[in-house]
Amino acid sequence: MRSDGLDLLRGIAVALVILRHTWPGVFAGAGVTGVVMFFALSGYLITDVLERDLARHGRVRLRRFYLRRAWRLVPALVVLVTAVAAVIVVFDPFGDRTLLPRTVLAALTFTGDLPFGHGSDATFHLWTLAVEEQFYLLWPVLVAVAWRRGRLTRLLVAATAVALLACALTVAWLHTAPDAAYSLPTTWAVCFVLGSAVRVHQARLCVPGWAPALALATLAVLSMLPLRGHVLTYVLGGPVIATLTGVLVLHWSRWTSVHHTALRPLVWLGTVSYGAYLWNYPLTLLLRPLGGPVAAVLAIGGTVVAAALSWHFVERPVLRMRRRIPA
Repeated sequence: MRSDGLDLLRGIAVALVILRHTWPGVFAGAGVTGVVMFFALSGYLITDVLERDLARHGRVRLRRFYLRRAWRLVPALVVLVTAVAAVIVVFDPFGDRTLLPRTVLAALTFTGDLPFGHGSDATFHLWTLAVEEQFYLLWPVLVAVAWRRGRLTRLLVAATAVALLACALTVAWLHTAPDAAYSLPTTWAVCFVLGSAVRVHQARLCVPGWAPALALATLAVLSMLPLRGHVLTYVLGGPVIATLTGVLVLHWSRWTSVHHTALRPLVWLGTVSYGAYLWNYPLTLLLRPLGGPVAAVLAIGGTVVAAALSWHFVERPVLRMRRRIPA
């Protein structure tokens, strides 16, 4: 599903992540907020794809689904990992050249969210892709089985309960070091499920006209709070942000086009959000020694350029090829 309204939401989410990387002292919670927005939106969009497949074909075409996901995510990721690996081999700017094999392996196998380590700090942010990919592997199978038995709502209830329990157990296990739970898949699973629930029950959900403005204002406040590493962030903050994102999705998914001039840059940023997310963190780390406004301007400018190049020369050509994947 592609619409300017959802691209606007993507643009806001990735802008929050960029703000956190650039000015962590001001936008302390923007990273968590932006990432959870992406998680909830992913749950919504993937469930939309699955429901359309079920409605048209009576089944989830799993092979086609997984191939399309791989075509969407892997090529741009390979380009990033290759570039990061080359910089590490030649310059070793982060002092972690010895971790290069683990860095490449964790990035390309989508396992950077697991406890055995992600390798270089330059690819730490890829834990979010790992969490998403693991959701993509599991959720289509569960939806297909539940749909056949007419128990999709029961699946959502059960998945929400299991995800909340998993989060509670994770937090209890790591209560003395809550920041260690930050990149674990069990911490954020409920955010995907809530996004999925919005899609399943979209026709029955009604959003008052004032709700999106309130949701945006709340997300803005949360973006400036120190959310990372707190137990309440995991058990309460994540579900709240996912729910607020659902409110925006319900309202903005109807916007096929956004013509307001002030919003067009965010819509564009949403279109290239995957590349922007991939490149922003390593560029920020690489340029951080410059300090001050110079590093910030170069990191943001470099992110925009890298995202545009990734979209025009990697992602968009691959998306055109992806359409040829047989049913």
